[in-house]
Amino acid sequence: MTGPLLRSLHHTLLGATLAAATIFAPLAAQAAETMKIGTVVWAGYGPFYVADKKDLFKPHGLDVELQFFNDPALIPTAMLSRALDGGMLTYDQVVASVAKGLKHRVVMPIDFSNGGDAIVADASFNSVADFKGKKVGYNPLSPSDFLLAYALQQNGMTEKDIDPVNMTPEGIPGAMASGNLPVGVTYEPNVSQILSMGSGDKFKVVYSSKDAPGLITDVLVFDEAVIAKKPEAIKAMIQGYLDGLAYMQAHPEESAEIIGEVLGVSAEEATEQMSGAYNIPLAEMGKSFAPGDDTHSFHGSGAIIAKLLVDNGQIPAMPDFSNTYDAQFIETLAK
Repeated sequence: MTGPLLRSLHHTLLGATLAAATIFAPLAAQAAETMKIGTVVWAGYGPFYVADKKDLFKPHGLDVELQFFNDPALIPTAMLSRALDGGMLTYDQVVASVAKGLKHRVVMPIDFSNGGDAIVADASFNSVADFKGKKVGYNPLSPSDFLLAYALQQNGMTEKDIDPVNMTPEGIPGAMASGNLPVGVTYEPNVSQILSMGSGDKFKVVYSSKDAPGLITDVLVFDEAVIAKKPEAIKAMIQGYLDGLAYMQAHPEESAEIIGEVLGVSAEEATEQMSGAYNIPLAEMGKSFAPGDDTHSFHGSGAIIAKLLVDNGQIPAMPDFSNTYDAQFIETLAK
């Protein structure tokens, strides 16, 4: 696995203001604060890409540096070392971190994966049951690991029934193209890349996040200490994201061009990949924090996630799901 790809999206913001007003002035009136955020290339993060390109964090007095990683499993570690202020993760990663004693907290749900995460296999495979005894490539302790575990469980199987191969999401297309890997678990844009290989009928999606709606949720995460230290900056980042989402809705074609540039695909392909994720509007974000059994609630999806992680020996016990999030920012902005 290579180290993080630093692809900092441009960031030039305001200078310093009166020092005497620093404590009480809003963030936008002070010197611009910089937030370093770990992320991966993913269509569901489109509003962040648009917000950066259109300088939508700037009115809120914030400079956001997006640092791109090949391996999402490295982001929590980088947060722990304070190399990052925060990260864009999937909720299963937060459940695992909190269960292991880390104080990571979700401050905003970003999107639900709606087909953008998938298990892709040779066209000869008809179902998950056909994976028995076969090589399956995926990234341990990542959303791909969780999706695979859930798919196997739904089919009465466990990891012991397959031949697991440890690899990054980006390494899977090449391994499948070479014929060395019949099944891979990854996400867009890798899924589309695999499906387009050969004549276009060599591989197919056998199982995806569309089969488990709301189960894979992308979230914006900060450590408890960072939340206490930089609440105004976190609020500003969420506001910039919401402005980016609004801009996408008002200017879909331009936004697709911007997002496609980050994804490394055309605007048309970006639009297709974006259909695999549902960006959650502010009015619906509160549902994620509300207790309930529905998978759109962190409590409901958390129970399913934690059981899988406990059964697979990845965490010692189920955490208190109310310790996986801090709803104060969304509650304030939704008023």
